[in-house]
Amino acid sequence: MENEKHSLFKRIWLVLLSIGPGLFCIGYTIGTGSVTAMAKAGSQFGMQLLWVLALSCLFSWVLMESYGRFAVVSGQTAIHGFKAQYKYGKVFAGLVVVGVIVGQWCCLSGLVGLSSTALYEGLLLFIPGLSGNSYWVVLCIAVIVIMLMYALLWVGKYSFFEKILVVFVTLMGLTFVVSMFIVLPSPYEIVTGFIPKIPKVKGANLMVAAFVGTTMAAPTFVVRPLLMKGKGWIGREHVRKQSRDAFFSALLMFIISGSIMAAATGALFHEGKVITKVLDMVSTLQPVAGKFAVALFLVGTVSAGLSSIFPIAMVAPLLISDFRAGELDTRSKLFRILTGVACLIGLTVPILGTNPIAAQIATQVSQVFVLPLVIVSITLLVNHKGLMGDRKAGILLNVGLVASFIFSCMISYRAVLALIDFFKK
Repeated sequence: MENEKHSLFKRIWLVLLSIGPGLFCIGYTIGTGSVTAMAKAGSQFGMQLLWVLALSCLFSWVLMESYGRFAVVSGQTAIHGFKAQYKYGKVFAGLVVVGVIVGQWCCLSGLVGLSSTALYEGLLLFIPGLSGNSYWVVLCIAVIVIMLMYALLWVGKYSFFEKILVVFVTLMGLTFVVSMFIVLPSPYEIVTGFIPKIPKVKGANLMVAAFVGTTMAAPTFVVRPLLMKGKGWIGREHVRKQSRDAFFSALLMFIISGSIMAAATGALFHEGKVITKVLDMVSTLQPVAGKFAVALFLVGTVSAGLSSIFPIAMVAPLLISDFRAGELDTRSKLFRILTGVACLIGLTVPILGTNPIAAQIATQVSQVFVLPLVIVSITLLVNHKGLMGDRKAGILLNVGLVASFIFSCMISYRAVLALIDFFKK
């Protein structure tokens, strides 16, 4: 019996590792900022924006498939491919690298602040004596978290990073799904959430744009070809494997994000309680299901933060390595310096003691503006007969790419309206 249990766990572990690059995509996509956006939308609008999440995950699948297929078949990476194939490719690739790095580093500070605060709130549940001036406790937690993340990054092996993310993403997914079933909304609400409509209230455009910005995140797609190389998935024999990875990655994004929204809907929406941060939701779950449910949700929130901090700290050296040589380099001096810089930047919000929620949502919204460019770029590459041969994009993939481009342009327009309203406050 014991051997059977070990065999079952081993099989599950191998299945999770088989979608390794997809786990990095989930890490980039679902962090505490994403959790906040989903939870706030659920508390304010119920399941009415589920269709936005569904479309975002669908088009994320299309883009992950496109970037993954290009990498596997051509043997090239995204940034290096842009630089080599376009007339002004070097300038364009450089702008993409700088834009993605700046955006991700801005998000990193908010992620560290939210994760540290969530850990502090969790400790308060079981050690009430910690209440009082939280600044120094939160800052100490943030320093410990960053030091731990940086120590793990020093290992410098893709396979090791993959195993760490398997733990964080699995823990995050399980805890949020269990939390959803504690306060599950009605099936009718879930089904009607797939009907496209935008609530005509203030803040709806901001939430729609934030949904897309946090789900269809440019780094998720741009870094994917590098991860294919790190996994060793280069060659036509890996086309089907990367397609499966892209599908399960997008599916897990939808399940995890949807369960957060559903938990917020079930716990808060019908009581008219609108939250501005995930910790508000955690507190309201306590009378419903006790400290166990709150602790469970906190574990998911912290896992979401850690699963994002880890890959975001790596984004600068990964993209610079891509720009310079089109290779995944995780053991160089540059990798360790830039991940160290990212970790220091991550401490900004805890040091200042500011609330990162509003700034992080605005940052998520701003990320949608680069999406049309990222989509057009891969559409041209994946249709390049000389690079792709008989594996170039077919009718269905091109329809998906065109639809995702139109969707990204519509959301960019909504984002402009949302940011105008946001800065009018």
